[in-house]
Amino acid sequence: MLYNSFLRDYNVIVYRPICRYLYVVNCKTVDGLADSDRTQKGMNMRFLQIMRPWHWTKNVFVFAALIFGKKLFGPVEDSLLAMSRALGGFFCFSLAASAVYILNDIVDREADMLHPEKRQRPIAAGIVTVESAAIILILCTITALVCSYLLTYRLAVIILAYIVLMISYSFLLKQIMILDCVVISIGFCLRAIAGAVVIGVLISPWLIICTFALCLFLAFSKRRGEIAQLGQNSDSFRQTLGGYTPELLGHMVDVTSGLAVVCFLLYAMDDRTFKIFGTNNLVYTTPLVLYCVFRFSALIQKGKFTGPVELILHDLPFQIGFVLWVILCVLIIYGDKLGISLPNILAS
Repeated sequence: MLYNSFLRDYNVIVYRPICRYLYVVNCKTVDGLADSDRTQKGMNMRFLQIMRPWHWTKNVFVFAALIFGKKLFGPVEDSLLAMSRALGGFFCFSLAASAVYILNDIVDREADMLHPEKRQRPIAAGIVTVESAAIILILCTITALVCSYLLTYRLAVIILAYIVLMISYSFLLKQIMILDCVVISIGFCLRAIAGAVVIGVLISPWLIICTFALCLFLAFSKRRGEIAQLGQNSDSFRQTLGGYTPELLGHMVDVTSGLAVVCFLLYAMDDRTFKIFGTNNLVYTTPLVLYCVFRFSALIQKGKFTGPVELILHDLPFQIGFVLWVILCVLIIYGDKLGISLPNILAS
């Protein structure tokens, strides 16, 4: 009853007035809107659009610790608690990431006008005002920090560190070649660490190393896709792209893809992995790892996709390969609890 009363009061006192204010501000200050966009429903969709919910797929790294920390299957109550807390961490990080996306769109709105796709974003197109976007940014930030603190203060500290890091990235670090991609990778490492913290498992060094190597590969791949899309005008959109060349980025993508695969192999063969899982059979999922990494690299370098999110959401062969890899990992790690006998080929 208390919870329902809180939701009702929040809806009346906070949510509805803010939505009404944002709607009025945008309708009064934005010219040339279509009639459908003048409805509150249309504006709410625009507000949701600047939060980029399709980019929340990046936060699946929060669930890595749930699987590899052996919390996915076990006593029913413990498993449900771990999954609910992991979902809560995913929700908090998604809101924090949305706040960062909105900040980026506000800071880069003039540069985005030069981009063939990003110029259609609501802030760059002038459909959503900077004032309204800033209000949504603040709401996302506060909600992410408060909810994460309710889960555990350590998660709130990690999310705050992520927000501070991304603010530094938006205003300074993304202008520095190579460091821009390193910072992006650190942001993903914070996601993985948050997943371990929120469910209360040990933060494995391999979790950080593998995540960093993989995400450095993804970051360089994104830069390669941007250059392929923008061509000679790439430096006018993003300053750091002027320092990259297709050949240099191709080399960096090749090196980091190999690094990501090697890190996974080292993790799979590590003695600590055997002690935790009772097997090193994760190494036999390497063909699927290679397939996903190499397909991703090939499609990005051909310019078929502009970034990781577009590829992950639209390339069916990659999706199949990734899902099969996750299923195999779950079967190998939880085979004993699921009643599945998998021979330990590497056992001496």
